[in-house]
Amino acid sequence: LLTPCGPRKYEQMLEMRDVCEKCSVGLTDAGEALICSFECTFCVNCGQHMDHRCPNCGGELVKRPRRVAS
Repeated sequence: LLTPCGPRKYEQMLEMRDVCEKCSVGLTDAGEALICSFECTFCVNCGQHMDHRCPNCGGELVKRPRRVAS
């Protein structure tokens, strides 16, 4: 069953954090970033230096989806 994309009542959206948790570089909604399943957020450079492992939970860091205005 497919449902339309977009905000739904009582559902939480991904928190698009605007700063790398390691180096404090600014991140944008449309820019590249890496996140773990707990939404810890890092810039691509820091993620690569940490071998794509979150230093907080040990989880895998993956590419964060982008939120681009249409």
